[in-house]
Amino acid sequence: MGSSSNLVPVASALLLLSYLIAGKCSDHLKLNYYSESCPRAEEIVKEQVKSLYEEHGNTAVSWLRALFHDCTVKSCDASLLLESNAAAGLVSEKSSTRSFGMRNFKYIDAIKSALERACPGTVSCADLLALAARDGAAMLGGPADIPMRTGRRDATESHYGEVESFIPNHNESVSAVLDRFASMGVDAEGVVALLGAHSVGRVHCFNLVARLYPAVDGTIEPAYGTYLRGRCPTAEAKEDTRDVAYARNDRVTPMVLDNMYHKNLLKGRGLLLVDQRLATDPRTAPYVRKMAADNAYFHDVFAAALVKMSENGPLTGDQGEVRKDCRFVNK
Repeated sequence: MGSSSNLVPVASALLLLSYLIAGKCSDHLKLNYYSESCPRAEEIVKEQVKSLYEEHGNTAVSWLRALFHDCTVKSCDASLLLESNAAAGLVSEKSSTRSFGMRNFKYIDAIKSALERACPGTVSCADLLALAARDGAAMLGGPADIPMRTGRRDATESHYGEVESFIPNHNESVSAVLDRFASMGVDAEGVVALLGAHSVGRVHCFNLVARLYPAVDGTIEPAYGTYLRGRCPTAEAKEDTRDVAYARNDRVTPMVLDNMYHKNLLKGRGLLLVDQRLATDPRTAPYVRKMAADNAYFHDVFAAALVKMSENGPLTGDQGEVRKDCRFVNK
């Protein structure tokens, strides 16, 4: 990949600033938070993420999406992971339509079990999600060794009723998406980088058919539209994760977190409507072009934005708890 000598230093400076500037709650987070209470905590997460990736490559993609869904809904507090509990009146955020297609939660339990064996009741599920996303990004060829601060604590309640108002839909306007991320301190440049995570993984046809039927969206490259109709041959796609009809976000490097996403947008190959709109909106289009031209720049901005998002309103100090099982509030 070519690199831009004037863009990379700027992105690196932004990365540094993102580590130095934090809100009130995130001031309680710090690097190596578990250095005394659980010295191998981060190494254990990294080992588990690597092992799971080698056996189930799509887990690394899942960790990135899980962190986004957890942090975007009010706070990075692992509320996403709570299971429904009728007796307690708790409805899981995972049951929201906005969580459609999310998977691999069972492997969160495997990572947590490894942490509990080493340091019982010490490492929060919220920190687990942040560290797993960081290490998952690296496994996918994205930025490595992102300095992720820790010290988050876990929520004791679900935010199910607020999920749809916090998580942008796939056909939202750019303004709506920018506003949502701005509330977490992520600017337009950071948004273009974070949505670059769509470079990996896949999208179920249920979320695509509105762009394909009855006619192919005019912003889609004709040949790409033909491919998508081949993957999603009917407008009757079901909102059912057992339906295996899907399309890859990136057909060239489908499991690499790289700037192919941005290159595709410039060619009219954005999979979701919100993706393609980034390439034409004047607030985001310049960053799409810059990232398409420079993978190192994309990685630097992505790393900074991931850190910023991961520190959205965390519970710290004596707030919340450290769950023993990420699926349930402690008894």
